[in-house]
Amino acid sequence: MDIEYVRSRFIKHFDGTTGSVYASPGRINLIGEHTDYNGGFVFPGAVDKGMIAEIKPNGTDKVRAYSIDLKDYVEFGLNEEDAPKASWARYIFGVCREMIKRGVDVKGFDTAFAGDVPLGAGMSSSAALESTYAFAINELFGDNKIDKFELAKVGQATEHNYCGVNCGIMDQFASVFGKEGSLIRLDCRSLEYQYFPFKPEGYRLVLVDSVVKHELASSAYNKRRQSCEAAVAAIQKKHPHVEFLRDCTMEMLQEAKADISEEDYMRAEYVIEEIQRVLDVCDALERGDYETVGQKMYETHYGMSKLYEVSCEELDFLNDIAFDCGVTGSRVMGGGFGGCTINLVKNELYETFITTAKERFKEKFGRSPKVYDVVISDGSRKLV
Repeated sequence: MDIEYVRSRFIKHFDGTTGSVYASPGRINLIGEHTDYNGGFVFPGAVDKGMIAEIKPNGTDKVRAYSIDLKDYVEFGLNEEDAPKASWARYIFGVCREMIKRGVDVKGFDTAFAGDVPLGAGMSSSAALESTYAFAINELFGDNKIDKFELAKVGQATEHNYCGVNCGIMDQFASVFGKEGSLIRLDCRSLEYQYFPFKPEGYRLVLVDSVVKHELASSAYNKRRQSCEAAVAAIQKKHPHVEFLRDCTMEMLQEAKADISEEDYMRAEYVIEEIQRVLDVCDALERGDYETVGQKMYETHYGMSKLYEVSCEELDFLNDIAFDCGVTGSRVMGGGFGGCTINLVKNELYETFITTAKERFKEKFGRSPKVYDVVISDGSRKLV
């Protein structure tokens, strides 16, 4: 990300002076998909791609915002009825409103921002944008009185209240709390978290983007949640303490098999196994055992494809190519039905894997996948 470019645009579009520059990253999730709403663990890390914004108080009660990437300018006030129409500006407006609700005396400011998080790749560009402004507003107008966890919740509340997306906390959490060389295990029930070392010397982390997004994602997501809830309800008959699939063992699920559909059983089986895989990967990383990490990634892909059924032909194809090329670990990343695979690749296999993936994918689907190398990096911060 280029500070000087953002600064040059800020100077051009406003009064020729400079402000302060802030950044927040996008994120990957190494393992732990569809575990969040089941009370389980997720295992994200911040990446070296994100959002940069220059911000300067302007002495008015208006925000004047310029999106460098979209070449679009918007002005809005800070009251509830001042919500802008442009969807990108609603993220900034929402953060301002959520910070005001938390007692921060937000005033007008000028801002220009740009990002290098690939859109649609599942790296959470919106969370990076929200985290950048929450962090900056907290420093510029709030004397840093809002703690980091609350800043993540500001981003989440912005999605819920101003952007119409009922998301979990993981994306904003990873963006705010990211740490170079570490992944973060977040307990989605207690919100406790712990850093684990991720320093894969001799390996690279690369996303291969299928450039496809299937439309059934939201309705299918709701059906998966219902399946999980149905399994929990059946298990509760014998085990009333059970609140989430997080609390269940495979033995408990087996006991309830006759009371639920085959489909609900498969969905629950995936989730119970996936929650355990996150813990297994954490143990492996503490030993520096990246081969086990990779094996668990393949197991997750199998589960998401065959048990949870949220993969698609393109993603399964990319996963098969990774396996054929000897890639250490590969799986679909995110909710499924399109997007990327995340791959842990030995350095010496990298070129062969990428070339093969591009060639074979294009041959089969008529277009090339996109490739994004990512490095685990720091969270929200002030740059200048």
